Amino acid sequence: MMQPAIILIVSRSASMIVPATDARIVLTTAGSREEADRIGHFLVEERIAACVNLLPGLASVYRWQGKVESSEEILLIIKTTADALDQLEVALRSLHSYDLPELLVLHPESGSKAYLDWLAASTAPARR
Repeated sequence: MMQPAIILIVSRSASMIVPATDARIVLTTAGSREEADRIGHFLVEERIAACVNLLPGLASVYRWQGKVESSEEILLIIKTTADALDQLEVALRSLHSYDLPELLVLHPESGSKAYLDWLAASTAPARR
């Protein structure tokens, strides 16, 4: 016996997806899990980032000082805000072991309102 189809109708006004005006996703890599952990914890503890995902097992091939190199790295996906980007850049330059750490900033088009609110609250200065 076939089950009846369920049709879900969501009105446009009930949408939970909103423009991600201030949200940013930053990509960087680290040479070890320890370095990635240290960077991620610092960024979240200092409220520079709301969340840092660490993705191990990344194989990178790149040109460095005229030679093609390859290495195992950890990818860090950093969720932050436009206002925190300057602080994030300073932190990466001081915490990172690389001479030239990757720093790519992506601007998401939209996201869930609840997540974007959480991101903003998590990176706002702590109340004392």
